[in-house]
Amino acid sequence: MIAKGRDTEIVDHGPGFVLRRPMVPRSMAHEAAVMRWVHAQGYPCPEAVDVVDDGLVMARIEGVSMLDDLGAHPHRLRRHATLLADLHGWLHRLPLPDPTSLALPHPFGPGPDDPGSSIIHGDLHPGNVLLTADGPVVIDWTNASAGPAGADLAVTWLLIAAAQPPSSPTTAARMVELLAAVGFRRLFVYAFLRAADRDAAARCLSVALEHRRGDPNLSRDELDAMARIVDRHGR
Repeated sequence: MIAKGRDTEIVDHGPGFVLRRPMVPRSMAHEAAVMRWVHAQGYPCPEAVDVVDDGLVMARIEGVSMLDDLGAHPHRLRRHATLLADLHGWLHRLPLPDPTSLALPHPFGPGPDDPGSSIIHGDLHPGNVLLTADGPVVIDWTNASAGPAGADLAVTWLLIAAAQPPSSPTTAARMVELLAAVGFRRLFVYAFLRAADRDAAARCLSVALEHRRGDPNLSRDELDAMARIVDRHGR
């Protein structure tokens, strides 16, 4: 076992490879196809090697998560918040794939003919960014889709402001303490939105919340906290 999230785990799969294995069995074919597409465009994500019965074989990435690095070095808050916004912007500027070769869902609307649609990650928060010697790498493409870039930003806003950090040996204890402090959360959200398109994110907060309501991994307390953010900042 290398790492464990809310619905998947990463295990060793031989030299240079890992297996991303869902806890509830499902096909990883779509996730692999999206990863191959963005990787081919030069975006930093792991190489998807093979889809197997129990998961997805990927190239192993050596690095620490942005979440853990924040726990060890909280003074890097502004740097990491800006990097997170930059990774969003980079992804949203990628061309959409030909729907005949890779059909992306559009959970937020609008449809595939809208010129404002972008590739969106759907879960791009500090826990899904690995910091490596060669730069950041974005992981966990389960929720990748197409839609307005603001929806991707809005989901991240809700997650970093209201979601609870994972309780696992790979999460720095200091990070848990910091995220429990409302002041630290607010500072990180503020720095992220200052570097991103805050207005676009605010316009999509309501639709982002409705989308995340379908996530069985979020608790009622987390969703209620997200709803309060939408009430205060949504447009």
